[in-house]
This record gives sequence, C-alpha cells and structure tokens, in this order.
Amino acid sequence: MALDIQTVARAVRGTLIVGQLPGHIPIDGLARLSEYVVVANRNFATLLTGGTDELHDRLAPGSPTSETTVRGVFVTDDDSARLRAALTENRMTAILGAQLPGEPETAAGTVPPAALHAQLSAILSEDQAASDRLVTAGTKVLTQVARRGGAPAVIAELAHRIDGWAVLLDAHGQMITSAGAGRLHIDDATAVALGRPVRVRHPGLQVHQVGSDRDLTGYLVIASRSSVTSRNRDLASQSAALFDLVLRTRDPSLTERLGREALMGVLLAGGSEAGRLLRRWGVHEAGLTAFHLGTRTRTIDLERLTVRWLDELGAEHIFVGGGGRVRGFVPDALADELAARVQAFTPLGSGRAHLGLGLPASVELLRRSALQAKQALDTAIEDGQTVLRYSELPTVELVLDAMGDESSAQLAAVLDGLREPDGDHGVLTDTLRVFLAEHGAQRATASRLGIHRQTLTSRVRRIEELTGLSLDRADDRAAAWLALRALGLSTP
Repeated sequence: MALDIQTVARAVRGTLIVGQLPGHIPIDGLARLSEYVVVANRNFATLLTGGTDELHDRLAPGSPTSETTVRGVFVTDDDSARLRAALTENRMTAILGAQLPGEPETAAGTVPPAALHAQLSAILSEDQAASDRLVTAGTKVLTQVARRGGAPAVIAELAHRIDGWAVLLDAHGQMITSAGAGRLHIDDATAVALGRPVRVRHPGLQVHQVGSDRDLTGYLVIASRSSVTSRNRDLASQSAALFDLVLRTRDPSLTERLGREALMGVLLAGGSEAGRLLRRWGVHEAGLTAFHLGTRTRTIDLERLTVRWLDELGAEHIFVGGGGRVRGFVPDALADELAARVQAFTPLGSGRAHLGLGLPASVELLRRSALQAKQALDTAIEDGQTVLRYSELPTVELVLDAMGDESSAQLAAVLDGLREPDGDHGVLTDTLRVFLAEHGAQRATASRLGIHRQTLTSRVRRIEELTGLSLDRADDRAAAWLALRALGLSTP
C-alpha cells in the first residue's frame, strides 16, 4: 500500500496528532479497537476505530492492552480536550475530528464509528486496487523487455520501477547482472542472499529466490528508496519468475553467432583470405561498409533488430553482437537504407538506437572501416545523434585519418604506460576515457565507472605517474584524447 498516516488524515479531513508513530509511516491495515490484539509489523501502522470510552479503558494505567494500543493510530470524529490529554500522556498517534469524505462537516460525536470504519476500509481497498493495477502494468512491461533484451533488460527496468538498485546472483552467489547502483553493493547482496552478516543494511532490502528449493537458479536482491514495500515486493517476485524462465531458456542461435564471430575475426585480419571466405558466405561485392549499432538502454534488443533490418534489405548477416553493441558490414549500396531504418526506428520505451557508419573499403582492408564506424558511433551517442557517418565527424578524426601509420603509432605510444602486463589496455585506459569524456567531472566519472570517488582519484594519480601527463593541463588532456583516438578508442 502507498498510503501513510498523514495521507489518511487529509482524506478524512482530520487533525493529525503525532505520537510514537510519525506521519510518514505507511498503513498496513484497519481494525476495530476490540479486535486489535497484536502489532503485526513495527515498520507499519494499523488504523483503529471505536468509541473514545473504549480507548480510555484500553489506555488506563495497568491495562494489559495499553502497550499494544499505543502502537496503532486511533481515528475518530471526536476532538475533546480529555481525549487529547490521554493521547499526549500515552504518546499515541491519532487522527481527530475525522469526517466522511464528500459529506458536509458535522459536530463531534455524530459520525458513527461503524460508518467511519467502512469509509476507511473503502479508502484502503481503493489504494490496494490502484497498487495492484500498477503491479499488473509493471509486470506486463517486464515481460515485454524480457522478450527483447533478456535478463539485463528486466533488471534495468525493475531498478527503475522500484527507484533503487537490483542484483541478480547465481546459486553460488556470483553476479549475473545488476542495475542502478547494484554493482557497488555486490558484497552486501551476496551476503544477504547466502545468509551471511550484512555490512550495510540498505533501506528496502529484499531477497527473492529464483527457482525452487530443489532446482535453485539464483537470487534476486533489491534495495529501494521508495516506501511502497508491498508493490516493490510484488514486482521483484514477478521479476524473479521471469529470470527463472530467461536463465533456463537455451539459445538456439548460439552456433550461428559463434560462426559469425569467427567470420568477423577473419574479415578484420584482412588479406585475400577475407575475400575468399566472404565469397563462400555468398557475398560477392568488392567492397563493404562497416556499421556499429549502440544504445544507452538495455531494453532494446539490437541483435534482433539487426537481423530484421538485414533480412528486409536482403543482405547477409555479417555482424556480431556483444557488450550492448552490434558491429558488422553491409554492401556499400545498402548503407543508406540501413541508416534510414535506424533513423525511423521508434522503441516502445525510453532510449533509441544509434548508428555509426565507416567509409567504404575493399573486402581485404575492412579493419579501418570498422574503426571508423566505432568512432562514429561513439560520437553519435555522446552528441545524441541517431545516425552519424565517419565523413561527418569533427576535424580531429579527419586529422588522424590523414596521418600515416607511423605518426599514429607515435601518438598512441603516449599511453603505452597504461597497458596491462599482457600488453592490452585495461582498467586505467578505460578510466582515462570516461574521465576525459566527462570533462574531468569526478562525480559523473565515478558514477559511470561504478566506483568510489577516492578510487577514481587514486587511478587518475596513477595515470599521471605512468604517462607523465598532468590531467589538470589542457594540452596534456588534449594529447591524451588524441592518443585514445589514435588507438581507435573514444567515448565509452
């Protein structure tokens, strides 16, 4: 239920007297004084109706019902000095002077407790029905995004709807996916799911089992800033059922995707072998154009869209997906038609798809076009453009394109100190990319990386030590940015 004490007070046009229970405590039920014998949940409040004489008897010194009664909220049309004194003495929360909604104001003592009880029951029932409708609507949306984007899409939508974070763990406590600030609370989520002591008790923390006790799939852990606990619990329970279905569904296209990944590796390696393999694949064009598709939301299934668009164009499926992006190649003559479909695409929810297109290239030299498409997509996402061609990029790309391979290699060598022991660029390079893309804003950078600001500060210092650059200087930031571009890296 979404109603709290102060909301009920406004609904019945009464005066709220605050005692042990503050006005923002949510309501979990309604009872008559004579029937109220136990406090169900100390984090919620129960509305109580009845006569004032009965209330005085229950609050009398030495009464065995006094302690239980003061944990409820007494609702009455009375507003006498004697009643207020008893409430103040026992620190009991109450709503005085209540009136029937839609009726003219009446004198105290003229609204029968039975009528007031019936009206409160109707208010709570209407609120519960509204909450049920929201859960039903939310479940429909979660089912739709599960079909389009699988577990990552469901958990992203769930975190948005509960106004918090969510973590999906497997049966051994290993993270499958997360949303919101869930990545920052993996240890706490694992601890509470597996019954270990929790370091930090988050508000609205809930654990939902995915699968049955005999056939456990994993755990869904959520934490919400919202006080609507029951609705969050219902949505999370429905999500857990969806995760059980999604995680058990075998992907029949796995073999096809593995084949396309192998094909993509040969194409990027270039040479005559790329041309021969394409001809065996049924592609006889002398040149192709690289494309990269991306989105800021996980509710759009880019791979499914790409399959549909390429089928409509009559093109072979020369693409591979991963990391929320799709990269591939189309015949030069179909690049504009693919761009038109992306431009016209309107998703059901929020967000949109972005497309970057490289320059046409011969089938033996496709790597450069692929890098160009990636740079175009990075800029398109950053600038909010739906479609962007490499030829339309700002002058920095054009300058790099005009540089020889030797000059580009020298420029990229500025960041060699950030390479991992295996020679690849890793965490520090990614940190530098995000830091420069966020114009040095530490809060925004830490948020996008999912790390603490102190961790970010330590990484920036390490980057400066290893590269000899000072990220406080504009010239050094520009040099680092150009080096990232020369490496084929840009905005994450």
